[in-house]
Amino acid sequence: MLIRIPRNGDPLPSEITPQAVAGSRRLFLRQMAAGTLVAAGAANPLLAAAQAQRARLQALRNPKYTAPDKPTAFTDATTYNNFYEFGLDKDDPAKYAGKLKARPWTVRIDGEVRRPLTLDIDELLKLAPLEERLYRLRCVEGWSMAIPWIGYSFAELMRKVEPTGNAKFVEFTTLADRAQMPGLSSAVLDWPYTEGLRIDEANHPLALLTFGMYGRVLPNQNGAPVRIVLPWKYGFKSAKSIVRIRFTEAQPRTAWNRAAPEEYGFFSNVNPDVDHPRWSQATERRIGEDGFFTPKRRTLMFNGYPEVASLYAGMDLKKFY
Repeated sequence: MLIRIPRNGDPLPSEITPQAVAGSRRLFLRQMAAGTLVAAGAANPLLAAAQAQRARLQALRNPKYTAPDKPTAFTDATTYNNFYEFGLDKDDPAKYAGKLKARPWTVRIDGEVRRPLTLDIDELLKLAPLEERLYRLRCVEGWSMAIPWIGYSFAELMRKVEPTGNAKFVEFTTLADRAQMPGLSSAVLDWPYTEGLRIDEANHPLALLTFGMYGRVLPNQNGAPVRIVLPWKYGFKSAKSIVRIRFTEAQPRTAWNRAAPEEYGFFSNVNPDVDHPRWSQATERRIGEDGFFTPKRRTLMFNGYPEVASLYAGMDLKKFY
């Protein structure tokens, strides 16, 4: 891999990221070698106590969208996270996201829509019946989880705002508040975090506007109070703590694609045949199940969701990574 040295001596975002990833991987290996993430001390006792009292969130389980996987333990799913607004290490979100105020919260939906809306989080919650769906989530770094998410198809929100014929993409913007998010002091990304989808991807029934997990409202470190979950794409596409949803004619510029376009493409579908420039994507480890000495699992195309393949008919998925 060609390493570019910037003239002013400052590292590029794409050269900063590997250090964070490498440090997180070392932490993960130490934890896995110890047996489990919890046993290795990743859990924050004060956080765990607060989570135990979190509000329940009722939803009907949708068997149509239930992966044949054992759910990842709640503690593992809430103490091993990527949420760079709270820090670069996997345990930073659990340590520092307690400052996030998830109420009151509003989300603005605008752009190429006939009915722009600004909704309180509770109004957004009530737009459609909530479902529980067990989805796999795979990180670009090679680890995965299976989480029972709670939400409704993003298509339900699209029907409410009525995108115009000019709407070709959807852009998600997340909260960027330095008073609540210590990770914003890092130059690893250009804040606020933005992500985007083609409108047919956003309209697919699997795309889940998400408010909870494990029968509870979303913990702060997992993207409270609202995020998007796209189980066939790498985890960084699933924007957390969303404050704005904008429908656009032009393809939006996304945070990781701006930071390192040679590593993070716009589509970012899980494709085991396309290696990341610094590691293979052919295999993965399931957090909480696969120990350090357990053979890695084979990564599935589209993360095991073949029903989205028709969205990309005729596309070169090695070119449009």
